[in-house]
Amino acid sequence: MAEQPVALESRIGKISEVPVCTAITTEKTFTSTPPPAAVGSGLNEPEYEVAVKLADLQGDPNSPLYSVKRFEDLGLSKELLEGIYFMNFKKPSKIQERALPLLLSTPPTNMIGQSQSGTGKTAAFVLTMLTRIDMSATNVQAVCLTPTRELARQIMNVIQTMGQFTNVKTQFAIPNMVQRGQKIDAHIVVGTPGTVLDLIRRKQLPIEHLKVFVLDEADNMLDLQGLGEQCLRVKSYSWVPDITLRQEELTVEGIKQLWMDCDSQEDKYRMLLELYHILTIGSSIIFVKKRETASEIQRRMEADGHKVAALHGAQEGADRDRVIDDFRSGKAKVLITTNVLARGIDVATVSMVVNYDIPLDQNGRPDPLTYLHRIGRTGRFGRVGVSITFVHDEQTRSEMNQISNFFSISMTRVPTNDIDVSTFKISRTGFTILIDCL
Repeated sequence: MAEQPVALESRIGKISEVPVCTAITTEKTFTSTPPPAAVGSGLNEPEYEVAVKLADLQGDPNSPLYSVKRFEDLGLSKELLEGIYFMNFKKPSKIQERALPLLLSTPPTNMIGQSQSGTGKTAAFVLTMLTRIDMSATNVQAVCLTPTRELARQIMNVIQTMGQFTNVKTQFAIPNMVQRGQKIDAHIVVGTPGTVLDLIRRKQLPIEHLKVFVLDEADNMLDLQGLGEQCLRVKSYSWVPDITLRQEELTVEGIKQLWMDCDSQEDKYRMLLELYHILTIGSSIIFVKKRETASEIQRRMEADGHKVAALHGAQEGADRDRVIDDFRSGKAKVLITTNVLARGIDVATVSMVVNYDIPLDQNGRPDPLTYLHRIGRTGRFGRVGVSITFVHDEQTRSEMNQISNFFSISMTRVPTNDIDVSTFKISRTGFTILIDCL
């Protein structure tokens, strides 16, 4: 699970007091049933309890930011409001409603935001970056760190879409995107920790004018070997630990969670072939543990006449970009991948996720948080989706049971014999929920 803010602080430390707005996002898991979504937000989202000790900001009824129910109440520029309307945002989501007054306050306020995927964290910190920067200047004023190039590209797309009516300049800081010796003068830089750190060391990325620093998926980056240290070296900063957004509800509403009991590792592959025609009704992601497994399944399925794609960290950056672009566009409808895509990536057409391998942590124990991130690739923003988890022996059954017990949920077993498309109820909009065999 994502750690509490105080635990994050103990690992990062209060190194310096700087006038930089620091936004840190994590995803946190809980076990209750969520309330209905707020009308008009466009999100299927739970309520949030907000602990805020800035009485002069949100405790003062006379403050214009006391209760932000409309983007128009935030004092945004006409150009940014046009971008928000273009993205079809009608009103702030719950996390945006609480986070934006803090992130846009004067003087700058640091914040940790914890919420599940698909609740509007990215739009909140993107709007903060676009609001804080001075677009008449020619220097770097906002840096966003993210664990993968795929997530960096997705965040950049949000920046460019929301900021399309402004004069914002942006720059990727991911491998092979910045030439050696090139001096970066974009307003906003989005990249992975290692590349950003290298650019700073080479004096290609000046950060003396930094106004906003975003650490996206902070819990994940700090847990990954090497990334945590790189994040700390990129920017020394502090934040106010009393300002937190705590999600009190976990919702997997709209995701039907199933499992299949296969006879062996090889039988898992047979079941994947049986499911292929269901996987291609919408778009599907198959999660495996190892890169080698992803490549091997791709090779075998293509040899069996099926069209699939694979994406993992051993591929060149340009190849990974091409694969994810093909998947977003629908050119590839079945994607086999490792946990590199478990977090943050939103592809609207994904209607099914297959856990070919049970997610395990670095110590080989069942990893409920990664499971939640994986299945969260479907059913995003209130859409309907299905997840299927394969087990094949007593150990994997035990691992699956530990995950279901963690969330206090009951997954539905699907017989492995006689599976075909008629097993699922299909509509023009993709999957409704299941199954004649339940």
